Amino acid sequence: MRKLTVRQLVAVASMLFGMFFGAGNLIFPASMGQMAGQNLWPAIGGFLVTGVGLPLLGVVALGVSREEGLLELSSRVGRGYGLFFTTLLYLTIGPFFAIPRCATVSYTVGVQRLLPGEGHPAVLAGFSLAFFAAVLFFSLRPGEILTWIGKVLNPLFLGFLAVLVVRALAAPLGRAADIAPTGAYGQAAFATGLLEGYNTMDALAGLAFGIIVVHAIRRLGVQEPGEVARSTVRAGLFSSLLMALIYLLVTVVGAQSRELFPASANGGEALALIAEHYFGGAGALILACTVTVACLKTAVGLITSCGETFVKLFPGGPGYPVWASGFCVLSFLIANLGLDAILAYSKPVLMFLYPLAIVLILLTLAGRLFGSDRTVLRWTVGLTAAAAAFDFLRALPEGARALLHLDPAVALAEARLPLFAQGFGWVCPAALGFAVGLAVRSLRRRPAP
Repeated sequence: MRKLTVRQLVAVASMLFGMFFGAGNLIFPASMGQMAGQNLWPAIGGFLVTGVGLPLLGVVALGVSREEGLLELSSRVGRGYGLFFTTLLYLTIGPFFAIPRCATVSYTVGVQRLLPGEGHPAVLAGFSLAFFAAVLFFSLRPGEILTWIGKVLNPLFLGFLAVLVVRALAAPLGRAADIAPTGAYGQAAFATGLLEGYNTMDALAGLAFGIIVVHAIRRLGVQEPGEVARSTVRAGLFSSLLMALIYLLVTVVGAQSRELFPASANGGEALALIAEHYFGGAGALILACTVTVACLKTAVGLITSCGETFVKLFPGGPGYPVWASGFCVLSFLIANLGLDAILAYSKPVLMFLYPLAIVLILLTLAGRLFGSDRTVLRWTVGLTAAAAAFDFLRALPEGARALLHLDPAVALAEARLPLFAQGFGWVCPAALGFAVGLAVRSLRRRPAP
């Protein structure tokens, strides 16, 4: 039976890490470290659960399920739900939010700081055009994604990041233990870290990227389903350990920087100040290279994953090159709306999608306990979706909620749903749905008297 060599496994794990770890994965822990201060450890603990643990479980769930991709996995609930969930998830981590964010973060955090003045929409348009031209170049060669991301872009990114992080840790700006936490990190650091991990979108990406990992492993000659599943799990574990290490180091660097700098508006600004402190004018260049390469490799992985999935979703439709090109064009247009608009409207969608993704992952991993019974799946997912819809409404921008007169519905949910105010109003309904599903399954299986 053909197995991956150690070198091949490392290459696949590097590819998976490269697709996961974009610029958002840098800016969120840096900001969290600045705000958490002496509460750094519970905050990073929560962040690692949703930012590393869930993505790993997503990859593992797809691997052990032996399904071909997210569509087949989510279709266990029902074919219609599978089509709805898969389409919404890929559009969210694809051309609607995550891919445009790659370009705008690269520009705002990296490139714009190298330019005089405050920047201009035309400059963003020019940069994003060049960015997506490069993304399309790599994406139109999906068979070479293991080489481009795993062996070229990812080592390049790690090299740039190591220069910054090692320098900061070698001469720390201060002690995290001396920094008082700010905002929600003062009272609920762990729970706040959990929600901060949502922003990485990596739990969603874990479900989406699994198919690319499976295809890469098969291209290396591994065909036996059990060995493909085991190789997928090993690659996911290796990449997750590397992610966790970088999250920890960047969070510590962010927390230490508060000794010299006030809390920044975002993690990108914090990293820019840190880079400038250690390297002067060259720091902006180092940060720009780090962020741009990080975003480029993630965007390539997302375009490739979305293109291959939509070919499968619509077999009578366009081929992969058309989908990849179309997603690049759409991402370019949305990127030029600006980073603030993208972040404002991505949060509500994430608050709706994340509970559904978490429940699907856990139900897949626990499927043997109830035979992956569709009744249990439907009850659990149904009540989770109903509760998550209120999380979606609550996370909408204040102006949108007022315009649509949604505040009474949000207030009702806050009064009736446990943990809703903390952002976890879906947990109890999900548990209730699982219990009801098990009860219905038990009654249905009970022999007639």
